[in-house]
Amino acid sequence: MPESPEPQDAITPAGGGAMSLATSEAETLEKGPPPTAGVPTGKPRSLWSDAWQDLRRNPVFVVSALIILFLVLIAVWPEMIASGNPLQCDLAKAQDGSAPGHPFGYDAQGCDVYTRTVHGARASITVGICATAGATLLGSVLGGLAGFYGGWWDALLSRLADVFFGIPIILGGLVFLSVVTSGSVWPVVGFIVLLGWPQISRIARGAVVTAKQNDYVQAARALGAGNGRMLLRHIAPNAVAPVIVVATIALGTYIALEATLSFIGVGLKPPTVSWGIDISNASVQIRNAPHMLLWPAGALSITVLAFIMLGDAVRDALDPKLR
Repeated sequence: MPESPEPQDAITPAGGGAMSLATSEAETLEKGPPPTAGVPTGKPRSLWSDAWQDLRRNPVFVVSALIILFLVLIAVWPEMIASGNPLQCDLAKAQDGSAPGHPFGYDAQGCDVYTRTVHGARASITVGICATAGATLLGSVLGGLAGFYGGWWDALLSRLADVFFGIPIILGGLVFLSVVTSGSVWPVVGFIVLLGWPQISRIARGAVVTAKQNDYVQAARALGAGNGRMLLRHIAPNAVAPVIVVATIALGTYIALEATLSFIGVGLKPPTVSWGIDISNASVQIRNAPHMLLWPAGALSITVLAFIMLGDAVRDALDPKLR
């Protein structure tokens, strides 16, 4: 007997067959591929977001940032914790120790050491921030242009930086600041910027030379991007990290340099209140009244240490090799 034909649903059964397979694939394409387990589907994290996440979990950064925030607050508003006048002195209380309302005692002129220590933060923080900003801006611009264009501009800047590197800081301060009669912070800021920009320029130059060799810069050049667009949009954002690290560490160094110059008598001058001036005045009375030296020197040490710790934490967060 001839075989009976198979049922139609044996060829294309319900829920199967070619037509059902095509419909299933079409629905899958409309819904999109399923998310991969363990792979984040949000916006990819950048170097800066990764660095911020690392900094937030770093106790060194948290402690140093809190100390610096407190120092900046008392520099802007010293009356917040010290209501006295740092220039109001009483010779009858010269070199006296701690007293009610005057926990740090008095200096050789009868001035309140606590009030002068609090008000001294303004000069040191101002010099450190302004000098760092000026040196970073000048050094980044000159070093970035030298690294990007190269040629005679790069050679000229390198030789000029070598000249400034050869000047000893203390000797340069004695020569430059000894002819300045003003005792304000601005001559000291100008001197530090003058001798501080070569270090930043070399860091910026090396970072730009490295960044401009990357593929995305070459692609932008091939697409017709101008020098200004490549430098500002593609190179500078990827070369600024090492400059920030060096500038953060240098800020603490500049504060210590201001205190050193004030200590030897060529930096800030009275009536400006400065930790360096107070340390210099107290150094000759260290045997009779050590409290005159202890408190301003301790404030200076904590400030410099806080900025150096902050710079180390930023360096660890921004350097991919240390992850």
